[in-house]
Amino acid sequence: MAFYDELQLQTAAGRQYLLDTPIINHCLAGNVTLPEYVAFLQQAYHHVKHTSPLLMAVGSRLPESKEWLREAVAEYIDEEKGHQEWILNDIAACGFNKEKARNSTPNFATELMVAYAWDMVCRVNPLGFFGMVNVLEGTSINMALIAADRIQSTLGLPESAFSYLKSHGELDKKHMHFFEELMNRITDPAEQQLIIHAANNFYRLYGNVFRELDAAQALALGNVAKVPKAG
Repeated sequence: MAFYDELQLQTAAGRQYLLDTPIINHCLAGNVTLPEYVAFLQQAYHHVKHTSPLLMAVGSRLPESKEWLREAVAEYIDEEKGHQEWILNDIAACGFNKEKARNSTPNFATELMVAYAWDMVCRVNPLGFFGMVNVLEGTSINMALIAADRIQSTLGLPESAFSYLKSHGELDKKHMHFFEELMNRITDPAEQQLIIHAANNFYRLYGNVFRELDAAQALALGNVAKVPKAG
């Protein structure tokens, strides 16, 4: 079995932990509220802003034997930079204060996921970061576009409120094909087990980010503008 397929098989329970999150199910059922969507964007900002710096750290720590992977990381960096600003613009398009979101404090679960990512890259092994890539980009492909359509339909928000979910969902389709090819070049059993271990942990950590979402935090950002309805 190719390692990418093995990775999906060995992380099925972790993936289900994430998918069982109540707010994800509410969203897919069309029951999400505007403050809940903005709360999600607020926490997304707090972890997505670390993506490019983390990738830079990964690239700098890979050994010479993984030069082929360093080149791939450079491509990821080029495509991932600035996505946190997409999120802030989406918050503004929802009628909330994006600068308050920028300067807000992340939830504990979000901070813990970011801290684990940095610890994995800087202390354990930079290859473990690809466990996070598997979780975030795989989730984006499977849920982002569907969730965006359901949220937009339910709340009547304009297209400008979904630049992160919709653009990221489409972009990550390409990324995951690229990611699959990269993972299938990882042949060392110890490295494979590290990535599986990290992916399972990131599924749990990311699931906890969703479980800890607090609509009240979004309301604290302040509604600053009337949101034009879609269509």
